[in-house]
Amino acid sequence: MKELPLKHKKIIADKLIPFGFTQCEDGCQYATDILDGQFALELYVTREGGLRTRLMEKALGEEYTLHLVPDAAGQFVGSVRAAYHAVLDNFIKSCCQTDIFQSEQARRVIGYVRQTYGDELEYLWKKFPENAVFRRKDTKTWYGAVLTVSRAKLGFDSDETVEIIDLRMQPEQLAERIDHKRYLPGYHMNKQHWFTIVLDGSVDTEEIFSLIDGSYILAAQKPSKTKK
Repeated sequence: MKELPLKHKKIIADKLIPFGFTQCEDGCQYATDILDGQFALELYVTREGGLRTRLMEKALGEEYTLHLVPDAAGQFVGSVRAAYHAVLDNFIKSCCQTDIFQSEQARRVIGYVRQTYGDELEYLWKKFPENAVFRRKDTKTWYGAVLTVSRAKLGFDSDETVEIIDLRMQPEQLAERIDHKRYLPGYHMNKQHWFTIVLDGSVDTEEIFSLIDGSYILAAQKPSKTKK
């Protein structure tokens, strides 16, 4: 079987059985035919959350692997590869969730928003898959953004990649809060209304939860249009 990396994706165990997986030794297994029954494709999810696949050519009773060779060309192997990836894409869409942010504090923030407001991160930019936003359901207004960025872009003397959160705050409060150490001007946001925190423990997590609540309240109304 071929072990497949699932970059930035996490398999959701509760989704497997509804998709068609069955329990097996040390995991779950799914089987389907592709290309009019010429091939049998098996997906195997391990107990550790890994994904393995095996593609069998029925007529020969042998495992087929050319579809996994990037340089393999030709109409037939192209058809096999396309059918194989169609099943994988459907599996990822149905049974996986995006799992970009890895720091403990980022995960706690995401869990807090999910539990408190029922909101999930929205990944809006194909060119920037490691950036996402929280949006109110009623006003459709953003109240937070979780991003991956270099410390150097935040004004620090380091190229380390970190996870940050952008939140809203009233301008008069914001001016007093910014210290360029723990509380930074809003990264890629209007700096009169947004601020940034690095999710590295420099600000207490419970304090961040409170700041999220305040940002959520500020996003309750859609921004008014400027009168001419």
